[in-house]
Parts: sequence; C-alpha cells; structure tokens
Amino acid sequence: MKWFYKLEYKYGRYAIRNLMHYVLVLYIAGFVMNLIDPMIYINYLSLDPWRIVEDFQIWRIFTFLMCAPDSGNVFFALLSVYIYFSLGTFVERAWGAFRFNIFVFFGVLYTILGSFVVYALVKLDILNPSIYILNRIAVISVGTSYLNFSLFMAFAFTFPTTQMLFMFLIPIQAQILGWIEIGVYLVLFIQGNIATRVMIAAAMLNVLLFFLVTRGAPMISPGQMKRRVEFKRNIRVKPSDGPRHRCAICGKTERDDATLEFRYCSKCAGEFEYCSEHLYTHKHVTPEMLEEMKKRAHIQMMTGKPAVLESDIVDSEAREVDDNKPDGES
Repeated sequence: MKWFYKLEYKYGRYAIRNLMHYVLVLYIAGFVMNLIDPMIYINYLSLDPWRIVEDFQIWRIFTFLMCAPDSGNVFFALLSVYIYFSLGTFVERAWGAFRFNIFVFFGVLYTILGSFVVYALVKLDILNPSIYILNRIAVISVGTSYLNFSLFMAFAFTFPTTQMLFMFLIPIQAQILGWIEIGVYLVLFIQGNIATRVMIAAAMLNVLLFFLVTRGAPMISPGQMKRRVEFKRNIRVKPSDGPRHRCAICGKTERDDATLEFRYCSKCAGEFEYCSEHLYTHKHVTPEMLEEMKKRAHIQMMTGKPAVLESDIVDSEAREVDDNKPDGES
C-alpha cells in the first residue's frame, strides 16, 4: 500500500526504537507483582471494561499490559518473557521500528476495542447472570495472551523457514508452528464463549490487516541481520588527530578560532563546509565546478604534485563564473 509507505516515510522518525525493551520492563513488573500478590493485577490493573465504564478506572487501558505471559510458574514465566522478547526484537529488525510500532499499538487497540465489544454484547443479555460472569472473567483473564499470540504469528510468517525447537526437542519450521497455533486458536474460537471469540478475532484481525497493508514490503532476512551485526562489530572508526571542521574558502578549523561555527551549504553541489564568515558570502559550487575539482584532484594524485586547498579550487572556479557574467550582473 503506497499510502502506508508514505506514512512511514513521513512519520518513521517518531517511532519508538527497541520497543520490546519497554514491553520487557512491563512484563517483569507484572511478574514481580504476581509473585507478591496475583490479586493486585486482577483487582486494580486488568482490562476490565465494566470497571472502566462504570467506575471510570481509565488507567486499566494501559496497565493491563503488565500481565506477563505464563506468570503462574516462575520458570515458564521467565522463559516465555525471554522468548517473546527475542521474537519481537527479530521482527522489529526485519520490519523496521515504525512498522513494528504500528503492529504492536494496533494490536493493543484491537484488544481494548474487543473488550468493550464484549461489554456491549453482555449488556444486551444482562438478564442471564451466568453469561455475564463467564464473559467478564474471560475478558479479564486474557491479559496479553492474544497479543503474544499475534506477535508469534508475525514472527512465524516473517521468518517462515526458521528452525525452532518444538517441545525443546523437535526441530520444526516457524511457519508450521504458526499453522499449529492457528489451529489451536480456531478450536478455542469454536468452543469458547462470546468473550473468547471476540478477543481471538481481534488478535487475528490485527495480523491479517497488517500483512495485507504491508504486503510486498522489503524485509531483512536473518542472514542479513547477522552480517549487519558482524559488520558493525568489525568496523571501528579510529579517531582522527586532525580537526573535525575546515572551511572550504579560508581553510580555517575549529583549532584556529574556537568561536567559529561551521555549516554545510545545501545549495552547493557536493559536501562543502564553510565557517560562519563565509557561509553566506561564498560562491555556490555547481555540478560542473564539482566535476572539474574531481579531475584536478585525480591529476594531482597521479602526478604526485602537492594538493591544493579546496578554497583555491572554489575561488578559481568562482572567478571563472564571475568573468563570464555580463557587467552589472551579481
């Protein structure tokens, strides 16, 4: 979808980088709180639309994200947190921060909207106490389960051939695990009550819509990720003992005058840096002048003659341009 790419190009710089680090903090906080007292989350922080609407407990819209996966067992809780953190990190690297932000935040939005849909449906059948209680419990107990399910689906279909260990023993491709997961949730969808169906549909909808909108978008393979990390690890930029800034006109650096400010000119062809004295008074370098400078630099390198300053080239070219102008033209 072209409109999505335009949106990413325009607002991509505002995306939250390493979003899974913040999710990890929420999961750890929820895990610790569950060890202290599991009822704290259920009574005060869970996504309970009845409390949100009737008691105006708006904070639950945000605090329900503190539900760590499989928090009933210490070992499996820590393992699940690590797995989902790793999956989310891989997906963000493949998609980019903006797309991953959109996927996660819309998943949260669909979960919240799904809970309010259940609330509205139950209100229509409020005369049946058993339906009211069961559906309310179903919504509250969801937590981040279906969000994590959608995250695993995103990983499975982004890296379909990646080998994973099923039951920690059997190597199996991620896409096969993804289809198994879909089958499990389809069974839950068929056998579950209204709340279960709506919340599963919300998670499925997020995955389906996102992949439809971003289909054909370039992805980064695991091999590319590995090469990129190795490249950054092996490349070390050695600090230079020379000055960081040099004016292309006068040749001054920050060591000559600490009060000088240096800027690049956006109207000049190439990358020429000027001090504050010549930033607005220099002659702009045209593409033709830049080509001539490259030729001179190549000749100087081949002949071994001393290199001239960029200021000499810029000044000489500027004088040639001025000489060719009619009188009175600035």
